[in-house]
Amino acid sequence: MYAVIATGGKQYRVEEGQRVVVERLGELGTDIEFEPIMLVDGDDVLATPEALAGSAVTVRIVADARGPKINAFTYKNKSNQRRRWGHRQHLAEIEITGIKRG
Repeated sequence: MYAVIATGGKQYRVEEGQRVVVERLGELGTDIEFEPIMLVDGDDVLATPEALAGSAVTVRIVADARGPKINAFTYKNKSNQRRRWGHRQHLAEIEITGIKRG
């Protein structure tokens, strides 16, 4: 059985026991429950809100991480305008602890 969950503007296909790196969700060791977008159990595919009522995917935050450094630079020609900045996304590694079918 697997499910599709949405977090941080992205969708992830997850199975029980799998670890996934997503955008930061909360404190380390916290349990969070997601409502799945789609749930597949063998030949049964549940994708409508009525069929998914009561379904849940529980996850535990197991690690914090940071993404790669992104450097950016802008300038305007002939006017000595320059700007340099960077960004490093905060991430969380989650472990799928259970998928419950409603």
